[in-house]
Amino acid sequence: MCDQTFLAATFGPCDSCGNASPLMNIYIKSEAINYCSFCVEMMACEALQKGETLQTLKAESENLKKKLEEERNKLTDVELHQLAEKIEVVGALSIKTRRLLKGHGNKVLCMDWCKDKRRLVSSSQDGKVIVWDGFTLNKEHGVTLPCTWVMACAYAPSGCAVACGGLDNKCSVIPLSLDKTENLAAKKKPVAMHTNYVSGCTFTNSDMQVRASLMPREAGEPIFDWANLDPLSSEGLLFVSSGDGSCALWDVESGQLLQSFHGHTADVLYYPSGDAFASASDDATCRFYDLRADREVAVYQKDSIIFGASTVDFSLSGRLLFAGYNDYTINVWDVLKGTRVSVLFGHENRVSRVRVSPDGTALCSASWDNTLRIWA
Repeated sequence: MCDQTFLAATFGPCDSCGNASPLMNIYIKSEAINYCSFCVEMMACEALQKGETLQTLKAESENLKKKLEEERNKLTDVELHQLAEKIEVVGALSIKTRRLLKGHGNKVLCMDWCKDKRRLVSSSQDGKVIVWDGFTLNKEHGVTLPCTWVMACAYAPSGCAVACGGLDNKCSVIPLSLDKTENLAAKKKPVAMHTNYVSGCTFTNSDMQVRASLMPREAGEPIFDWANLDPLSSEGLLFVSSGDGSCALWDVESGQLLQSFHGHTADVLYYPSGDAFASASDDATCRFYDLRADREVAVYQKDSIIFGASTVDFSLSGRLLFAGYNDYTINVWDVLKGTRVSVLFGHENRVSRVRVSPDGTALCSASWDNTLRIWA
């Protein structure tokens, strides 16, 4: 999401030897322990059987993965594009830039629509969060945060607040007011403090709960934390996280890993039906995973596309997939047939975010060229 690399390490006493050193967070039976690298190696060696080495166990693990993949492929009877052969081809799309939002002084890193289908919020490397009127292009609110690189923002379902976060390691909620002269920065309420920077945030179905994603994360560890404004239950919600070359499906209520999809490190987004999700990755592809089939069912790519994809979103019907790329374009894919329907040009730098409006009539894109564009 940014053009700089940040490394975060936990330093403290090892749970095994007690020495102060960089720690590795390991989950054993859902309980986290913090071991230094030496104790991790010792623990691994103590569990070895006679004649076993770490190398032989790694080889055995790879063989088991291959066998699982072979068994999974045996259940694959037909590809998605083959099922869609008789479906009518999507006609030519006439999507153009209808609004150009200017006001940020640096890279726009994130944006989100309000449920009223008119307003939207954006965050930028300039340290500002701006609330826009997408019809008039007016800036309704502008909040300057104490740090630059505001990497995440989200609109509350009620439209009465926005959440944001970034390199300050905080997830904060800002109540919005009809009084244009009111100092919103003074009303900002940090609802969670993290040890790593916040790379994404979103509200659940209520204003009372915010979900924040943290980067970087340890392998096998959920990247989402729940910041509660009010003690509400999560009601067994599911979410997908990405990183370390895989996408993982988690149960929020139990914290358990339900499914894992390897071979991609990506930005992910749920399909409208909730039975699948798509991902975008630096390998210049977008991929479509079906939770019921427990596998990848489609890959969206072309030989002419050599730059990575950074963000994806579905049309309201789920037939189209919008993907923002690092070559400044937005590619529109036919989800069922796997073909590219259109290419949207206009941005002058990397596209960092694309989101379809709640009513499906417009698409907003944020870019490192300091602007946002509304397409329709």
